[in-house]
Amino acid sequence: MRHSIPTAAGEKLDPNLPGRQVCRVGVMSDTHNHLPNVVRIVELLNDACVDVVVHTGDVTQAKTLRVLAGLAAPQVGVWGNNDLERSSLDSACSDHGFHFIHGLLEVVWSDRRVSVVHDPLEIDAAVLTRADVVLHGHNHRRVEECWDGTLVFNPGECAGHVAGWNAVGIVDLKTLACEILRF
Repeated sequence: MRHSIPTAAGEKLDPNLPGRQVCRVGVMSDTHNHLPNVVRIVELLNDACVDVVVHTGDVTQAKTLRVLAGLAAPQVGVWGNNDLERSSLDSACSDHGFHFIHGLLEVVWSDRRVSVVHDPLEIDAAVLTRADVVLHGHNHRRVEECWDGTLVFNPGECAGHVAGWNAVGIVDLKTLACEILRF
């Protein structure tokens, strides 16, 4: 299944998704090639009818992105410390119209400033002052907190490393409410 924002081969998706209303943001992190979980994540996020999906890093291999191509929503994200096979990952992103970058990703959706990082240690005062929402991963721990007036969210484990704790999240940009989808 292709996402609803078609791109030409090699063209990167504009992460601000111009012309598209973004309210429900699906969030995942640290998938680490656990393909059975990634299949389930695609099902959950498609069933939840999210407007965009954000991956906060540690995809690790292109085969994971090929499974994530089944998402009905466009996907953007950042690379994590385990995303070392960058040539194949970049190629898979190009093939599927995904937009991933190294470092801080900043977008504006529904008049909300959203920042995405992999490691929460990258969240500093400058990031917090420029964002209404900061999404992160890396530590496989659920976080839903307000830091200096900014929502900081990590849905937690989804790679199967901690049994019984697999989850992805949804952030409603209108209300800033977070929802956890466990699997």
